[in-house]
Amino acid sequence: MIGNAAQEAEEDTAMTTTPTASAELRELLLAHIRDVPDYPEPGVMFKDITPLLADAAAFGALVEALAQLCTRHGATKVVGLEARGFILAAPAAARAGLGFVPVRKAGKLPGDTHGQAYQLEYGTAEIEVHTDAFDPEDRVLVIDDVLATGGTAEASLELIRRSGARLAGLAVLMELTFLGGRERLLPALGDAPLDALVTI
Repeated sequence: MIGNAAQEAEEDTAMTTTPTASAELRELLLAHIRDVPDYPEPGVMFKDITPLLADAAAFGALVEALAQLCTRHGATKVVGLEARGFILAAPAAARAGLGFVPVRKAGKLPGDTHGQAYQLEYGTAEIEVHTDAFDPEDRVLVIDDVLATGGTAEASLELIRRSGARLAGLAVLMELTFLGGRERLLPALGDAPLDALVTI
């Protein structure tokens, strides 16, 4: 069953996708995302998802949409990126009947890990995943809250491939299109899809 689903998903997702949420879902999600001006620094408009998480109907609809993407793309494991990605990815994985794998900042996971460094505006950072998190036949869907510049997401895609698994895709609640993250990710994504439920 999983093998057939994965094969069909590979055929169906040969091209990187555009936003997939219905107009009704986008409206519901946007109604619960709060703008916080000048945070964390002057001139920045922060997109606060805590009102969405606090609303049972909106959060439930978000989790259901992400779980449907897991199924559509034939995922066998779901990765969440530290930290807000955990909040979205874990319930989506459970709803889809799949296992959840955390990708954390360096030094936060016990035991043996694979690491992937990536460039920040000033300096570098590193993320890690357990060496036994994936089997070679796994198809991994990465879930995060926001796609901004794409640095962390790009590192996670490389980390998954280096761990021996296949990439089922990347799904985010919000894509900040003016920051160019999608364009940055295209080489790392290859034929895997990028799904954003809301674009800003």
